[in-house]
Amino acid sequence: MFKKIALLTLCSISLFAMNSIELNINDKDLEIGAKVDVHQFSESTKEDSVHIGFKLLHADKSHSDIVSTSDIHDYYEVNFLMKREIESTDLTIGLGFKVNGTKSYMSVPLGVEVGYKLPFGGSMPMHISGAIYYAPEVLSMQDAENFLEYRVDFEVEVIQNASVIIGARSMDTDYVSDKGGDLNYNRSAYLGFKFSF
Repeated sequence: MFKKIALLTLCSISLFAMNSIELNINDKDLEIGAKVDVHQFSESTKEDSVHIGFKLLHADKSHSDIVSTSDIHDYYEVNFLMKREIESTDLTIGLGFKVNGTKSYMSVPLGVEVGYKLPFGGSMPMHISGAIYYAPEVLSMQDAENFLEYRVDFEVEVIQNASVIIGARSMDTDYVSDKGGDLNYNRSAYLGFKFSF
């Protein structure tokens, strides 16, 4: 099922001018994401300052606290991010929110993202970035009690607009106590590719 969704997603992406497409993998997990720069639709926003996007994660239970006999369900999210570069620095900061979920779980986490272009790298720019998102109980629906995600990425632009990513993520999908309690949905490192348009 996930392969059909991923293929349909990639076909849909080709119909639009995208800001970026990202693919992250490890030995068990597959993550596909895309972001659209809203500036191409609205001149009232600055270029590379407002983004909407989505992400799909086909995770394996070997990187999870979930111990059910069946495979864990795919994770999905739709996200919104507004960011800016701090003047006279290579630092960017962003504020955003997501609508995410998996089977019988849904939340709306709020978060902060930070990125920094490293001063070395020359013709191969290097960036380090981090993000943290949290949804308390009031922003959690269905069987969700809360949500916490954090990730760190190191990115090297090996070809113009094409980067290699090494990263790590942790995603806690905490359920109400009678539906499973505190569970880490996925905690893993990954290698990825990011293409910007």
